[in-house]
Amino acid sequence: MKVEQISVFLENKSGSLADVTEVMARAGINIRALSLADTTDFGILRLIVNDPEETTAVLKKNGFTVGKTEVIAIEVPDRPGGMARILTAIKGRGIDVEYMYAFVQVSRKNAIIIFRFDDLDKAIAALQAEGVKILTGEEVQAL
Repeated sequence: MKVEQISVFLENKSGSLADVTEVMARAGINIRALSLADTTDFGILRLIVNDPEETTAVLKKNGFTVGKTEVIAIEVPDRPGGMARILTAIKGRGIDVEYMYAFVQVSRKNAIIIFRFDDLDKAIAALQAEGVKILTGEEVQAL
């Protein structure tokens, strides 16, 4: 139920993001979802990819600083209240959202929300108890 996410630390300068994506493209790596956050000096590119092991290896080989993190991918209806249901399921259970990002494959169908919780196992149990669909790593990588 947990999904491997790749984090790439980038210098905050023109072309850094292009450099990462060029390396990944040459290696045949497909990006399934991404988030980019920046500060004055650096950025953190968070990626869900079709092959986390190969991605980590190829990026490190090309001089990038790379880390791996476990996250949860949740499928929700693409309609008002979809995300509220998820957040309500964890509300009051002592689970904090560290960060999240989302994408829609087909409008008005389902959205995928990637969550990093401070306690993944507790979040999984809470969401399962509410009948929330949690995707496996294989399901997300195959999107």
